[in-house]
Amino acid sequence: MSKKEEKTIPNSVKHHVLITGGSSGIGAALASYYARPGVHITLWGRNEARLQETARKSQEKGASTSILAIDLSNAAQAVQALIEADNINPVDILILSAGMADIRPAGAKTETSETALQMSLVNFATPVAMATEAASRMAERQTGRIGILGSVASFHDLPLATVYSGSKAGLGRFSTALRAAMEPYNVKVTLIAPGFIDTPMSQRLEGNQPFLVPVDKAARQIARSINRGQAKLVFPWVFQLTRLLEALLPSAISHRILRALDIMQHPPEN
Repeated sequence: MSKKEEKTIPNSVKHHVLITGGSSGIGAALASYYARPGVHITLWGRNEARLQETARKSQEKGASTSILAIDLSNAAQAVQALIEADNINPVDILILSAGMADIRPAGAKTETSETALQMSLVNFATPVAMATEAASRMAERQTGRIGILGSVASFHDLPLATVYSGSKAGLGRFSTALRAAMEPYNVKVTLIAPGFIDTPMSQRLEGNQPFLVPVDKAARQIARSINRGQAKLVFPWVFQLTRLLEALLPSAISHRILRALDIMQHPPEN
């Protein structure tokens, strides 16, 4: 079930930004970046209390806000909620930053099938359905921006996170294909493929997280790339190099290196 806060948007609003994953991490930081007078920010997430806190901080900067506590494993519900939000006031910028990042449990050979299904829905099926609906509506208006959060993990065969890397790889190809489809209609689709960012998601991990980026810095880079209509943002730059190096290595060697990764994960907070 979802829970909504306020359905009206002030007449003074000039821009409508909808952000999934807005209760913490990158989504909350992006809300802070966009918050200003004349901007309405619609925030989606699982934790209503944290959504309200993000909304409060955005309001302090002059933005109007609405929140939606929603389970993004229900794609049909998410698409319907998007339609309702867009009908109230057309969405200018849609940022799909919500996602799951579970790795296989200690001692297990794979992730669980339950985790695989849920992660596939949250990381791939739901953002694909939402982006498709939004793109269709934006194309009719001949304007719009869609930012899709992928991951540098999509470039690598990660034995510890087969479903995560696979779902993000699928999302990445969808993003570039949707951009190609939308180019004639002045709708720009941006794929964001970050490395490690200092968020609650990365803080669950135990192990080396090279080139960790502060979340506010990451949000600035992401927002600017979306605003410019940039096709793809991969950061930090070193991950562009690792992508190239793995492509040059024989798969047997790269897989041996990736199997040696030693990362553990704490359970998520409620």
